[in-house]
Amino acid sequence: MTSYRVPLRALLLTVAVAASLAACQRNEQKAPEASKAAAAVAADGPLKYESATPYAKVSLTLPDAIKTQPELYAALYRQEVADLAKYAEGAQADRTEAGGESAMGPYEKTIAYGDPVQTGRLFSAMRTDFDYSGGAHPNTVATALLWDKTEKRRISPADLFAKGADLSSLERALCDAVNTAKKARPGATPVKVGGDTWSCPRLKDLAIVLAPGDAPGKAGGLTFLLDAYAVGPYVEGAYYLTLPASTFQSLLAPAYASEFGGKPLKTGDVTNDLRPK
Repeated sequence: MTSYRVPLRALLLTVAVAASLAACQRNEQKAPEASKAAAAVAADGPLKYESATPYAKVSLTLPDAIKTQPELYAALYRQEVADLAKYAEGAQADRTEAGGESAMGPYEKTIAYGDPVQTGRLFSAMRTDFDYSGGAHPNTVATALLWDKTEKRRISPADLFAKGADLSSLERALCDAVNTAKKARPGATPVKVGGDTWSCPRLKDLAIVLAPGDAPGKAGGLTFLLDAYAVGPYVEGAYYLTLPASTFQSLLAPAYASEFGGKPLKTGDVTNDLRPK
């Protein structure tokens, strides 16, 4: 009788390959399960969160359309609620340390996401954070939510543009838009590049969201979110300015260039349209 001996190295390799295939099969089985779980969370989860104590009142509002992106919804709701809870804890610590200050009402933080603008690949919404923790006045900060629906991940405004693109022409167009908007606000001071007190904004410092357009499934432009103090004193307020896609089409990253088309529904100063109601 002839006996066959399998070399140990080959045997170990066979076992490793089999284990790897089994792991892949398990992962493939888990992926749909995880997706279903996220979808269930989105379908059943709340769009609002509120909490009130003698020290702080906090709230969160999300748009209905966010439930079309279950992975985004699940992570966003969880993180925002956790951050609001930390804010409330910090408010209690501050007020307790200060001896209560009974004459002052509770701190307040309100986070709200506006109606999103969507293209075939992108989901975009403006996030406003209203915060009053004492002082002369409350502060409102606008930031951007940009979500790649294909890759299921958040992206930054910089990701919209091609690597190495010269954005100076876009910055000039934005500076012109700022000065045009300032003409409609009594007492507003124009800005220029390298100004002593207030100067033209730099794109790297700004939040950017998609602007709705007249072409189905396309963004008509971009809206640049400049908070109070960005290009002028607090009394001037915020400037939310929309530029058409034609201004920056050649600067877009190849992955996102086709997400823009047509014309925006409105250009220039859209602050009153986007201001939280």
